[in-house]
Amino acid sequence: MTETPELPLYMRRDGFALVPEMARIREDDGILETVTPFGNAAYVITRHEDIRRVFADAATFSSDRPARLGTPAGEESKPRRDGFLIMYDPPDHTRLRRLLTPEFTVRRMKRLEPRITEIVSDALDDLERAGKPADLVSLFALPVPSLVICELLGVPFGDRTGFQERSARMLDMSQPPEVRMKAGQDNREYMAGLVARAQAEPGEDMLGMLVREHGGTLDAEEITGVADLLLLAGHETTSNMLGLGTLALLQDPDQLALLRDGDSAAVEAAVEELLRWLSIVHTLPPRLTTKEVELSGRVIPEGSLIIPSIPSANRDRAYIDDPERLDLARGGMGHVAFGHGVHHCLGAPLARMEMRTAFPALLRRFPGLALADPDAAPEFRVFSVVFGVKSLNVTW
Repeated sequence: MTETPELPLYMRRDGFALVPEMARIREDDGILETVTPFGNAAYVITRHEDIRRVFADAATFSSDRPARLGTPAGEESKPRRDGFLIMYDPPDHTRLRRLLTPEFTVRRMKRLEPRITEIVSDALDDLERAGKPADLVSLFALPVPSLVICELLGVPFGDRTGFQERSARMLDMSQPPEVRMKAGQDNREYMAGLVARAQAEPGEDMLGMLVREHGGTLDAEEITGVADLLLLAGHETTSNMLGLGTLALLQDPDQLALLRDGDSAAVEAAVEELLRWLSIVHTLPPRLTTKEVELSGRVIPEGSLIIPSIPSANRDRAYIDDPERLDLARGGMGHVAFGHGVHHCLGAPLARMEMRTAFPALLRRFPGLALADPDAAPEFRVFSVVFGVKSLNVTW
């Protein structure tokens, strides 16, 4: 029987917050020396200022080089990272991102707004038809972003069960490395088949656009990697924000009312505060120092792995007052939930649009929304790279 591995300290949560040990590290030394689940020594950084600096300086803190850790000497790591934008450094990152940015502008997202509103409304209909109590995650939080990203990319929505299950295994730190790697390979092979289909007959979706407009500069491996990353990030992150965010609001009726009854500006502010307070992504892929550098007063040697703790940065008292309190009225305050610098999340405008549509629609459609069993302990996705809840039974 395989033993469940110990969860890294920087991934442990105390309810919605990081465990107290991480807060103490941030207040005291600012840096935790650790060993990754893959056996690499690393420095976990916890302060908002340090993390913004690391995200902003790709020359000193490389995203590309950690991709090659563990690659046997003489072997090329390129096939498994082609197109996976978060593991690129400039200028390769700049070249690839420039091709994708037009598809994720705020203007482009505004054009998608009517369709997103329709998808949300249909999901709410399904939730109501299911009858109470109902699982908000499986009926609303997961289907909405999955359908949006499927339509955007050109992925058949009927395939969602397969890619959702593979994604969950890939992100589950309790699974053996070979299981997670196999899930990632299977996902990539699935996407490679869709890319081949798009190359034969390009549609009007993003895969078709990439083939038609950039097929001469992007090979099939790069297009596959781009699409694989967008599909994974496009449904996993937003679905967990919707599920976990609803749980947080149901446990704080005053904050729920601010979002439910607020105007568009209030909703926008509420979404930013939920992003900060929940910080569902524990960390972005590690960086590797390209030279000796100082962080939080400590000298970090060249060639060191740096792991940025996003939840810790977003609850740093040096960055924001009373960080442990959920206050939807304060809005965007420079959080790093979407990263920062050249790797600021490409899909942030889409995620924001989905949340600004879905949260108020849910709360206004079901003004009596409540937890079906308020005394039941939430079943959190403890071992997942993307924090959330496995299910959320609600009534109305």
